[in-house]
Amino acid sequence: MGFGPTELLILLAIVLLLFGAKKLPELARGLGKSVTNFKSGLNEELDNETEVTAQQEKETPQKEEVS
Repeated sequence: MGFGPTELLILLAIVLLLFGAKKLPELARGLGKSVTNFKSGLNEELDNETEVTAQQEKETPQKEEVS
């Protein structure tokens, strides 16, 4: 279900026709920045989740096992 080389070339040709050669670098830059921001947002959320989990583990008293 992935894209092969033929499909990618067709897609690139359609994008080139729609936006023109002068706009492609600008669009690619914007797409790259969007992906970077998305990834950094995900990493921040994972870091926050890890901190919250660690804080909850510190606050929760551990039960002693009775044998």
